[in-house]
Amino acid sequence: MKSPRPSKTVRSMIVLTLLATGVLLIQSVGDRAYAQPRAADLVKADVGKVLIDPADTVILLLDHQSGLFQTVKDISVTELRTNTIILAKVANLMRIPVITTASVPTGPNGPLMPEIHQNAPDAIYVPRTGEISAWDNKKFVETVRKTGRKTLIIAGVWTSVCVAFPALQAKAEGYKVYTVMDASGDPSEMASRTTLARLTQAGVVPVSTNAVFCELQRTWNRPDAAEFGALYGAYAPNYHAVMESYQKAQEALKPEKK
Repeated sequence: MKSPRPSKTVRSMIVLTLLATGVLLIQSVGDRAYAQPRAADLVKADVGKVLIDPADTVILLLDHQSGLFQTVKDISVTELRTNTIILAKVANLMRIPVITTASVPTGPNGPLMPEIHQNAPDAIYVPRTGEISAWDNKKFVETVRKTGRKTLIIAGVWTSVCVAFPALQAKAEGYKVYTVMDASGDPSEMASRTTLARLTQAGVVPVSTNAVFCELQRTWNRPDAAEFGALYGAYAPNYHAVMESYQKAQEALKPEKK
């Protein structure tokens, strides 16, 4: 048995309902189209925000101390010190503020490595009064805030403590935080790996030393290009050997003077 056909009035109501629904859907889509910029516009708008902005950056070098260096097992102390020096040098080149601190430097943790302040003479040292996390020290946080900058590049010893704690705390307060993993050190590979997972889950960005100075340099078309070139050689000694070979080959190609 066939279902009874709807009356003309009912059919009209159905048509009107469908039309109204269509209008609402079209309006909704149109509203979203106006409210949301196109993907191309987003890429264009964010291109300056994806990479590190030197004008918005502070470098925090935490607890790079001679006693703590003796406990580091996930990276060689030589490489750790070299990469920390490179960060100090690039900060000096780019006029980026550097803030340092040390954990009980008069005790077994030992003094802060002197090369940081030698290569970044304008760096500010903030003493602590027993706090394990530098971010728990009011004066340290005030020193960071006074810069007016919101991007933090952090390195230190240990990664799992002296880097991780302030990185997580600063991230929670709205800072954009990068941690330089190869200018930091931990007592074990396991400690370093678990810390890396913890930081990334919290939205902290792990980077390497060379990523930092390349990202800050951005171009070779700059008057201090040779000084940046020296940083490449310091970070990668094998590359320094390549540069030496190239320079020697270029000299050999020059005609001899009579």
